[in-house]
This record gives sequence, structure tokens and C-alpha cells, in this order.
Amino acid sequence: MVERRAVRPPFEDVVVEHGPLVLRVCAAVVGPVDADDAWSETFLAALRTYPDLRPDSNVRGWLVTIAHSKSIDVIRRRTRTPIPSAQMPEPAVHDAADAIDEDLRDALHALGPKQQRAVIYRHLAGMSYAEIAQLLDSSEAAARRSVTDGIASLRRHYQKGRI
Repeated sequence: MVERRAVRPPFEDVVVEHGPLVLRVCAAVVGPVDADDAWSETFLAALRTYPDLRPDSNVRGWLVTIAHSKSIDVIRRRTRTPIPSAQMPEPAVHDAADAIDEDLRDALHALGPKQQRAVIYRHLAGMSYAEIAQLLDSSEAAARRSVTDGIASLRRHYQKGRI
């Protein structure tokens, strides 16, 4: 008797299907400048382990987890890498949209790690509370609470700025 194994789609199909979502998650964590690097590192890491992924795995959740981890690695590298310069660079000119994105990123980074991940997974990756609970290794109610508390903190942050 021949044993049948579930067949995973080709990795290229996974990249096409989930690539935009992974890029949104990376951009939310590291910003638009470094998002492409985090995206590339995500899919390189995923490619290495894709053959060992169980056929019944949640591919989207798996990729979002890798994307978040690789984005944090980009941030760590950025803070450790010295930038030699003979003189101070001119301040970057940002338009209002960049300032809002930077402010939102800063506000997200001010959240606790679990709240930050929960908010990103829910509102940028569009994941269900059940999927978030699985990724955070918590209950669905705890995942919902983390998202709710994170959004409440972000609202307080923006209300302070308007007063």
C-alpha cells in the first residue's frame, strides 16, 4: 500500500499569496526603508524550513511570526551598526504622512511585546483572534484582551498629542 502525503503548494505560490501581507507586517515593525530587507530575510528563512513544515500548518501565521522575528532582527542590527561620518548629516525632510507613520511606529514600539504583536497581527495581518492566540501561545480571550488593551493605549497616545 502506498502512503499518500499531503502536497504543499510550491514555495513560489506561497510567496505570491502571502508576500504583500508579510511586507505590511515588516513595514509596521521596521518602517518603509528597512521593510524590504526584513521581507527578504523572512522568505529566505521560510524557504529553508518550508520542506519540513507540516502539511496542515497555518502558513500565514507561520510567515507572520517569522516576519515579526526578522523585523526585530533588523532593528537590533540597525541599533548596533555604527555609521561613520566626517560631519553630521542634514536632517531628513519628512512629509506629514511619514511623520504619522513614524509616530505610529513609535507608539507601537511603546506597547508591551504581546500587545504589539497582537495589534499588528489583528489590524495589519487581518488574523483572527484564534490565530493570534495560537501565535502568542495564549487563549483566544487573552489575545482579544491584548488587542483591546493595545488599541486603548494607542488611542490614549494620540489623545495626548491632540490636547
